Amino acid sequence: MKPLPILLLTGLALHVLTALHAAELALPPVFSDHMVLQRDMAAPLWGTANPGEKVTVKFRDQQKSATADKAGNWRVKLDPLTAGGPGILTVTGSKTITLNDVLVGEVWVGSGQSNMQMPGSNYIAGTKSGDQNLSKTPGDAHLLAAIKAGPYPQLRLITSGAPGWQESTPENLMKFSAQLQSFGIPLQKKLNVPVGLMVAAVGGTASGLWLTPEAYAQDAACQRIIAKANETFSMEAEQKKYHDALQKFESDQVVWNQLPEDQKVGKKAPGKPYSAPVHPGEMQRGGIIGDLHEKILKPFIGYGIRGVLWDQGESGTGVTFVDQYTMMGALIHGWRQEWGQGDFPFLYVQKPSGRGCAFDYQDPVVGWASDPFLPLPAAVPNDGAGMEQYLRIATYPQTFMVQSTDLGAMTHPWNKSGYGARDARVALGVVYGEKIETSGPVYAGHTIEGGKVIIRFTHAGQGLVFRNGDKLQGFALAGADKKFVWADAAIDGATVVLSAPQVAQPVFVRYAWADNRAWANLFNQDGLPALPFHADEIK
Repeated sequence: MKPLPILLLTGLALHVLTALHAAELALPPVFSDHMVLQRDMAAPLWGTANPGEKVTVKFRDQQKSATADKAGNWRVKLDPLTAGGPGILTVTGSKTITLNDVLVGEVWVGSGQSNMQMPGSNYIAGTKSGDQNLSKTPGDAHLLAAIKAGPYPQLRLITSGAPGWQESTPENLMKFSAQLQSFGIPLQKKLNVPVGLMVAAVGGTASGLWLTPEAYAQDAACQRIIAKANETFSMEAEQKKYHDALQKFESDQVVWNQLPEDQKVGKKAPGKPYSAPVHPGEMQRGGIIGDLHEKILKPFIGYGIRGVLWDQGESGTGVTFVDQYTMMGALIHGWRQEWGQGDFPFLYVQKPSGRGCAFDYQDPVVGWASDPFLPLPAAVPNDGAGMEQYLRIATYPQTFMVQSTDLGAMTHPWNKSGYGARDARVALGVVYGEKIETSGPVYAGHTIEGGKVIIRFTHAGQGLVFRNGDKLQGFALAGADKKFVWADAAIDGATVVLSAPQVAQPVFVRYAWADNRAWANLFNQDGLPALPFHADEIK
């Protein structure tokens, strides 16, 4: 047998040395100085080491050991910890890694698209932004004041892809998610324990990018929708429609380009067809189901957390035929399965954002950027179906909607401090047991007495009340003909009594069932707006 060439031997030696070096004791970036471990539950830690290497983790009075497997992976779990700190955590094997300034408290993951991702600096007066409307605003003064008040010694921050946890200095807060910090600061103050905030969000992204392909494929509801769509789907027909639409766009574009500039004012340029057709259940525009789950969320999965705060919806699911309600059911279930912490709380921000009036326009946190109160339109609108699937997401276990209709609209609402304060309010009530109302009035049923409809509500809080204008409005009634008219409405204790002279025998009822509903003005006295609803048949 001929000896191996010197160059080949050298290459093999370098490869072995590199492999050994790569297998040396190491931690992923999610474990670093300044981190926060979740209290009151077994806190996992993991990393890599040489195969067979014994690794020991010491923190406070605990010492846990594990042996790296054949692939060099190891994992331990600390016994449940009480809140407090800072402390020092050491990981010892072939070397010792020391993590300083480690706290124990509450940990939350913020995920979704741009309204969760965009940093504090984007909402400060004078800051230029990709959102031209946003850059013209007076800025979120409450957010700016909160940032300037830092650092917050008990608040820590980490963004997916960053080298580790950060302290909440004003400089770091300017670069950190505006909404998640606006959630974390009041939460930390109220709980008086350390809080860790983890951001895994990317602007303009669809929910189909944020769950694993396995969770999607195994979700029965998603697969039923796809199977039904395939019964009548024709790729040939869809391609023809797309081709025809593309040709029309191109001819319209030629006409548009030839128009004088003054004739373009106030008109929209021709819109290009959204994307080439794909089969039911596939992502549009070449997207890959689970892509961002793998690239952005995965480094955080398994870390001990209290719950998730989700803000996404403007970009929908990105998957043909699968609606947001169904996709979010698969996503929430999939995340919980992966994390292995049971049904942890999943909070999500209501979509569409804004488009409702405020309880108090003078409120410096909640009301200052809200949509203005409007008079009732002449005809009863019927374009509220787009919000229904977002209302339904709250029917999943341990899933809670954060109302946003009164917090201001636009693609990127200005009032991030208001959104964060509302997020914290919901968390304090539904997760931490504080005696505080977390929702506006919710339709709970009705009775009919003669020509009157008496509607009952849950979450009436300290009592029902209307704000803005001189009367309660936003309710509509219809008989069997489904011709809706505005109803006369009056608050009677914890109920609302409706009647309409034109509807002697009411059958259908609606409240605020419209895309823009800033004319609907029912609240509870806790300051939260009533949820829109439609009751198909009154029995």
